[in-house]
Amino acid sequence: MRIPLPKPRQTAPELPTPPADAEVAKGSETVVPEFRIRAFRVGFTATLGVLLALLLGGIVGQLSTVILYVALALFLALGLDPVVSWMQRKGVPRWAAILIVVAAVIGLFVALIATIVPIVVTEGTKIVEDWDEIVVAVRESNLITWLNGLAGSDVIDQGIVAIGDWLSNPDNIGSLGGGLLAVGAGIAGGFTGATIVLILTLYFLGTLRGMKRASAKFVPASSRRGYIEVSGDITDAVGRYVIGQVSLGAVNGVLSLFYLSIIGAPAPILLAFVAFLCSLVPLVGTLTGAIIITLVCFAASPVTALAAAIYYLIYMQVEAYVLSPRIMNKAVAVPGALVVIAAVAGGTLGGVLGALVAIPVAASIIIILEKVVFPRQDAR
Repeated sequence: MRIPLPKPRQTAPELPTPPADAEVAKGSETVVPEFRIRAFRVGFTATLGVLLALLLGGIVGQLSTVILYVALALFLALGLDPVVSWMQRKGVPRWAAILIVVAAVIGLFVALIATIVPIVVTEGTKIVEDWDEIVVAVRESNLITWLNGLAGSDVIDQGIVAIGDWLSNPDNIGSLGGGLLAVGAGIAGGFTGATIVLILTLYFLGTLRGMKRASAKFVPASSRRGYIEVSGDITDAVGRYVIGQVSLGAVNGVLSLFYLSIIGAPAPILLAFVAFLCSLVPLVGTLTGAIIITLVCFAASPVTALAAAIYYLIYMQVEAYVLSPRIMNKAVAVPGALVVIAAVAGGTLGGVLGALVAIPVAASIIIILEKVVFPRQDAR
């Protein structure tokens, strides 16, 4: 008995697909290819995205000053938090530790302003009154005579005279500062900004732990423990960096005060404060302060300026090879090459503030790589 075999299924022949750019007629209706509608939607959505990005960019540009205040206040809060935590470990309540630290910072700032402002007024008045004698003393100094001999003419002498004539004109000084009204507005704006930064710093210090807990809620529960650990390491690194940089600036300021007082530099307290402020900027800060102080010392005598220049050349070597490695290596573990690259890049993008925060940002990136990225790569 034969078993009938099943017949093979017959498949319908495949119809050729119409070309993509051709319109297909179905009855009396014309069907528009779907890709044209999608292209319109994509283009329209992309245009809206570009407009939204431009709008957000404009808003960020308008709020740049506010963002700068917030970033600076957060930076200062992270720098003061290790001191507050240390006082907490000694048994002081956190609110009391915050008040003590902020009061100490404000008191130091007010004391410096009360000391420096009278010196600036006195020295400025003295320079204006003795300007002709200062110009004559500089022109007749041995250093200027030697430089004129190297140049083969009195080009440097003529340049000093031209600069002196320009600075002696009150109209030029007013135009250099943008006018008295602009200078007054700048001082008022600086005072307002300092007040806002101080209030924000106090608020961030009080709520720093709450901010960390709130930010951890945006992370999945499985990764929350690691996020808290990494964020704690980052904030500790930023705090240690701020303390280390302030320590370097304090060393430079104190040593400058003693040395400038010994060599008879004009307004040694003011110049020491300039050295302290400039040392807060990594890499180029100490060099910038040294140049400014050396130029100011010319008002006393070229010998004083030469003595200041020699001192800062020696100090910069000591800071680079002795002080900075001992202080900053305990604060942030960033290789020397990355320190240079980060400081230059930060200064180019964000000016002085960018240079200040560049090294903590580099340290934060290294922490993320070592504790997040590399372990995931090794686990694969």
